[in-house]
Amino acid sequence: MSIAAFFKILFVSVSLGLDVFAVSVGVGMKGTDRAVKLRIGAAFAAAEITMTIVGVLLGQAAGKLLGDAAGYLGFAALAGVGAYMIYEALHGTEEGGGFDLSRGWGLTLGALSISLDSLGIGFSILYIGVPLGVSLVFIGVASLLSTTLGLALGKRLGIVAEETAALWAGIVLVLTGLAFAALKFFNLGS
Repeated sequence: MSIAAFFKILFVSVSLGLDVFAVSVGVGMKGTDRAVKLRIGAAFAAAEITMTIVGVLLGQAAGKLLGDAAGYLGFAALAGVGAYMIYEALHGTEEGGGFDLSRGWGLTLGALSISLDSLGIGFSILYIGVPLGVSLVFIGVASLLSTTLGLALGKRLGIVAEETAALWAGIVLVLTGLAFAALKFFNLGS
């Protein structure tokens, strides 16, 4: 693998890790224990890798039709999850009920919403000059590191705003979804 190919896959992996990081900050604001961190990290990494593989399998032709739409759909889902968390925080839903990004359907939907951009990456990843296996390892490691850092930072922020953590987590997710959509629309970043 050439140095240029190494930096290409590193850039792609870090770019994919940024949305994982942002979602992890939002989840981490509620506070998480080690088992939850491992579960979230594994789910996010698995979703990123799986969607990359699905993108590769769909091929470059399908990527031209779905690539941009898949990214926007993921950003809309991210903002939607955040909006629901804001609603839940403002309307005092019962603890343990509702949407929880740390387990079950909440974790599954959260992982899928942040991994839709990986679908688009998968359409062209074979053409950057890095073997698919190496690319998937880079993406998985970047996702795990981003999740760990995001959860740790979110926990620190959650201690400061303990009573409004769910509200702030929702706000972070909505703003992240909107920011990523704007960056994509104006062709800035990824």
